[in-house]
Amino acid sequence: MIDSSTRDLVARYVGVWGEPDAERRRRTIEELWTENGTHLLHPPEEIRAAAGGLGFAATTLTATGYDELEARVARSYEEFVADGKYIFRPRDNAVRLDDLVRFSWEMVSTADGEVVGEGLEILLIDSDRRIRTDYQFPNP
Repeated sequence: MIDSSTRDLVARYVGVWGEPDAERRRRTIEELWTENGTHLLHPPEEIRAAAGGLGFAATTLTATGYDELEARVARSYEEFVADGKYIFRPRDNAVRLDDLVRFSWEMVSTADGEVVGEGLEILLIDSDRRIRTDYQFPNP
């Protein structure tokens, strides 16, 4: 069983990716991450292949600081959630070990509840439970 503050962190984290209001999304980003917090994404195979075709070794995509984090979250919202076809939700598997939080999330079709995407998240948090580093591993 996880403590309520970890459960709340996970719920707010997953919730920000589906937040339609840009001002609320930015405010939540500033509440969740430290000022120089970083989001690292292990990109899907098609992005890695495209980068490799251009001569780049794209093994990680990075967003650092509030402006880049806001752009990253807003882009994900526009691509996956804005049209109302999908929502993100956390799985009930969060685990906190000292300053690390690990959990999984799902992208679900609003039409039929089918899970169409999922991923693993590992958060490195500070003493105020704000995210210093966010490692995201989506599964196809």
